[in-house]
Amino acid sequence: MTVTPVTADSDVAGREVSLELIGLSRRFGSVVALDGLTFSVPPGEVFGFLGPNGAGKTTTMRAIFGVVALEGGQVRWQGQPVTEDARHRFGYMPEERGLYPSMQILEQLEYLGRLHEMTAASAREAARHWIGRLGLAGRESAKLEALSHGNQQRVQLAAALMHDPELLVLDEPFAGLDPGGVDNMTEILAERARAGVTVVFSSHQLDLVEHICESVAIIHRGRVVAQGAVSALERGDRLRLAVRVATDPGGDWARQLDPGIASVERVDAGMVLLVLAPDADSQKVLDTARTAGPVEHFSFATRRLSEVFRDVTGEDA
Repeated sequence: MTVTPVTADSDVAGREVSLELIGLSRRFGSVVALDGLTFSVPPGEVFGFLGPNGAGKTTTMRAIFGVVALEGGQVRWQGQPVTEDARHRFGYMPEERGLYPSMQILEQLEYLGRLHEMTAASAREAARHWIGRLGLAGRESAKLEALSHGNQQRVQLAAALMHDPELLVLDEPFAGLDPGGVDNMTEILAERARAGVTVVFSSHQLDLVEHICESVAIIHRGRVVAQGAVSALERGDRLRLAVRVATDPGGDWARQLDPGIASVERVDAGMVLLVLAPDADSQKVLDTARTAGPVEHFSFATRRLSEVFRDVTGEDA
């Protein structure tokens, strides 16, 4: 399948950039994991990093932290190549469990804080703070392996937040969380972004991405196939109209429209989705619809992010 990259540049051009991925390339044997992957993320934003399974998301995240060696390209932070010192200011939450299962929660978080050169007192204070914020108060002495999947996920986030990172990279952070956990994590990510932290996370839950993220990058087979503000990607490069005429459930009236005004994208239960031609007057569409019968619905329409995802990757999220 050949896809055409979709970019909503007008919504992001000229903005400050904190994280830049420039032409990242990596193969594993005959498998091309990253194929010139390029995108950038502004500071103080929750940014969605999306793609089908096997698209290269986890490889990209590991490359940011130097866990995967690149064959080409560069990761830059605040305009400079990423160094080990810079990575000490990053926080990472992998999709797979990265903690010690038989270690107590409080003890484990303190230990991870000390690895980030926190003092014993500041590590204990931060551990207790995040244990409380993430709904784990009273479980400080519990071993990780004794917790539910969702609570283990909360501990993983606490571990990523312990040292107050400038960049937070999260791989499927909402997996296994109940609605309360989702709300809690959403609130924390938004809070971190307001504090100036750059937040990048991957998820297959596109309804959450629509709700949380300002901008996204969608990758497929190691390349970016869509990027930009969520609102711009959902709007698309052409305006759409949703129109329903009460007496015409098949939408036959719309097929009489001049192609220079609008074209039919689809008809669903009497609702006609039209794509307006450039500079076309939507009033002419309404006039044509009225000649066919009573107009029950007439509005500008947007695509869901899941539709954008399917259009550019050929797969369902």
